[in-house]
Amino acid sequence: MKPTSSYSLYNIVTALAVTMFFSCKNNFKEVQQIGVLQNEPIGIAENMNLKYTDSGRLKANLISPKMLDFSNREFSYNEFPEGVTLNLYDERSKKSVIVADYAIVYNNTDLIDLRGNVLITTETKDSIFAEQLFYDEKRDWVFSNKPVKYVSPTKIVTGNAFDSNRDFTSYGISEVTSTVYLDEDTSQ
Repeated sequence: MKPTSSYSLYNIVTALAVTMFFSCKNNFKEVQQIGVLQNEPIGIAENMNLKYTDSGRLKANLISPKMLDFSNREFSYNEFPEGVTLNLYDERSKKSVIVADYAIVYNNTDLIDLRGNVLITTETKDSIFAEQLFYDEKRDWVFSNKPVKYVSPTKIVTGNAFDSNRDFTSYGISEVTSTVYLDEDTSQ
C-alpha cells in the first residue's frame, strides 16, 4: 500500500508542530531582565574631573567621585549619586564653588539639579545654603524655590526662593523670612 501525498504532508506538518511546541520555553524571566537592563546606566565613570571651556576660557569645572550615564533613556541624564563639586568661573577667572550631596544633569535641557546640603561659596566670601538648587547652563542662572539662607560678612538673610546670575553679583531672595545684620567690627 502506497501512502498518499496528502497523508505524508499531514504527518510532516504534525511533526513540525509538535517539535515547535516542545522547543518553546518559558522565557518570561528573560523578558523581565531586558527591562531591568534598560533601567541600568549605559556607563559608569569614577573620579570625574570635567572642564567646560568657551572660546578658550574655562567657564566651569565639575568634579565628582562617581557618575552614572543614563544617555540610553529617551530623556537622557547623568546622575552623581556620591556628590559633586561645581566650580564656576567669571570673565575675570574669579571662582564660585557649589557643593552638593547629589546631582543630576539633564542633557536635553542643560539643567543641573543639585540636592542635599547644597553650599555655594562666592569669591567675595558670601555663602548660600539650600537643600536644592538648579543651575541653568544655557542662561548661566542659579535658582531655587526651596528655603535658602544667604550669609555675607554684613548680614544673614533667609527666604523661600533664590535666583542669581552665575557669578552671584546680581541675586534675589523671595519671601524673606528673616534678616539679621551683623556688626562689622565686634572687637571694639
